[in-house]
Amino acid sequence: MNSLSADKLMRSSLYVPASNSRAIEKSLLLDSDVIIYDLEDSVAINAKQSARENLIGVFSAKEISDNQTVIRTNSIGSADYLKDLETVRKCGPTAVLLPKVSSVADLELFERDSIASGLSEHIKSWFMIETAAGIVNLADIIEAGQQCRYELKSLVVGHNDLAKETGVSLAEDRRYLVPWLMQIVLHAKSRNIEVIDSVWNNFKDIDGFSAECRQAKQMGFSGKTLIHPSQISTANVAFSPDEEEINHAKVIILAYQRPENADAGVISLNGQMIERLHLQQAEALLAKYGIEPFSAP
Repeated sequence: MNSLSADKLMRSSLYVPASNSRAIEKSLLLDSDVIIYDLEDSVAINAKQSARENLIGVFSAKEISDNQTVIRTNSIGSADYLKDLETVRKCGPTAVLLPKVSSVADLELFERDSIASGLSEHIKSWFMIETAAGIVNLADIIEAGQQCRYELKSLVVGHNDLAKETGVSLAEDRRYLVPWLMQIVLHAKSRNIEVIDSVWNNFKDIDGFSAECRQAKQMGFSGKTLIHPSQISTANVAFSPDEEEINHAKVIILAYQRPENADAGVISLNGQMIERLHLQQAEALLAKYGIEPFSAP
């Protein structure tokens, strides 16, 4: 079984239809930080059972790679969702992704059903925020999720369903949706939870996808959900620090290593005011990506 740790990267989270055996096989070799094996939207109703069997077979054979593995179930309370929980129990992924989480009542039902199914408490939960109610109730949902036996570790935005329900347009760089997206990011960051942006629908439009990745990073998202392997490298680059960011972090750390700055709260660095909060950010950035800082002479 995989374990989710705070330092795991979530730049790229690829949806893989669990009904597609070939796609599952290919996913074992991909560089996506997270693989989301989907039992919901991408699986036809008459293929649900075979999709569950596919996953059980792959996990039982211990063929899963070092990627974080997540299984998305069908809607909470549905007959397929109960069968999906049994599949999650048998597979033991990193986390279970619950679609359309809209209220604390959803989580109470999930926890009750998961305990009844014998789901290991080591499996964490991820919530999809893709309904108006989910945004309105987000603070309560996060609080309940963090207290849940299957602790909440990440929020995943589903802007297609959100736009469909509310009638809000996704056009013009999602300008009409941005206030809601920022609200989701703010709630997640206030409780130290990862938050992943929605999919880009046209996987052939790499330029458009790259632009939305840049927007998402600037908004504070940890990464993007993907619908095609061709999007992985773009997402990984977009949500990784560039050379300038890395060097700047190293310079800040080096500056505070100087004897004259050992006890300083604020220093001047290349004409900029640098505080210890910037030092903490620099150290966290390098640690997250396993990068060694400069050493003081």
